[in-house]
Amino acid sequence: VSQMPVAEGKSVQQTVELLTRKLEMLGAEKQGTFCVDCETYHTAASTLGSQGQAGKLMYVMHNSEYPLSCFALFENGPWLIADTNFDVLMVKLKGFFQSAKASKIETRGTRYQYCDFLVKVGTVTMGPSARGISVEVEYGPCVVASDCWSLLLEFLQSFLGSHTPGAPAVFGNRHDAVYGPADTMIQYMELFNKIRKQQQVPVAGIR
Repeated sequence: VSQMPVAEGKSVQQTVELLTRKLEMLGAEKQGTFCVDCETYHTAASTLGSQGQAGKLMYVMHNSEYPLSCFALFENGPWLIADTNFDVLMVKLKGFFQSAKASKIETRGTRYQYCDFLVKVGTVTMGPSARGISVEVEYGPCVVASDCWSLLLEFLQSFLGSHTPGAPAVFGNRHDAVYGPADTMIQYMELFNKIRKQQQVPVAGIR
């Protein structure tokens, strides 16, 4: 999962169109749409005590590829995969975790299939405005990410050119481990946080 910079003199939407046109010229076929969303929760002030410790942020996320799951992640770990009722549980936990106002961020777009590759190009939005572009590439036959990184890189270069990203941090942490859905969600969490910082959008309720 990586961020694609907006082309010079173009809007987010125009850059997305350029990218999807390149994919279609390669021979990629549309395979429906996708959506990944993220809501930020911060530790309730009442639970922090008087030591002046900093509250932790928790990100509750959903991915249309896994419609029955909900992902809860802390920055730098740990993480949890639960069923969709987890959202209801968060309402009951409002004494411990409170939803940060205006913190919802999501990416939506089109899924493309190209041979064994699944590519998702999305527009990242916060509220009504587009904030950036996300690109996710998955190589279906391989479950150990480090084994196919050079192949992924070669494919990414074919349509991202000089904007091809480096290996995600999550690869380094789990070099020979089997890649799972949480690894993708960690990358989306990092991407969303990076876009928030670039836009300098403070999350309300966080000091």
